[in-house]
Amino acid sequence: MNHLYYGDNLNILREHLADSSVDLIYLDPPFNSNASYNLLFKTPKGQQSDAQIEAFSDTWHWSNQAELEYSQILNQPNTLVTLMIKAFREFLGTNDMMAYLVMMANRLLEWVQPAERGVL
Repeated sequence: MNHLYYGDNLNILREHLADSSVDLIYLDPPFNSNASYNLLFKTPKGQQSDAQIEAFSDTWHWSNQAELEYSQILNQPNTLVTLMIKAFREFLGTNDMMAYLVMMANRLLEWVQPAERGVL
């Protein structure tokens, strides 16, 4: 309690939060906008500055990480999700949209209570 975690939420859910320890999750997912979002800074006097840092890249590509997460979905207990993701891959192939779907599915499955994972 009273912790702020920084990083990939899948790793945080798996490594730092016990099952059944979360009562509410506010989900504000990336939307596959194919854009990078920057945090713009101002000068100490409040004027515009050229300084900026990339805050988040909402661009997804099929990669080794996407393949790893796909295999994790195939090996989890929710057979309905497994069948759906396999069907999406047959239809879409290994493209940017499939990478996004795999990323979202894996994280949503992690939030489901362990007893409910097989009947989502």
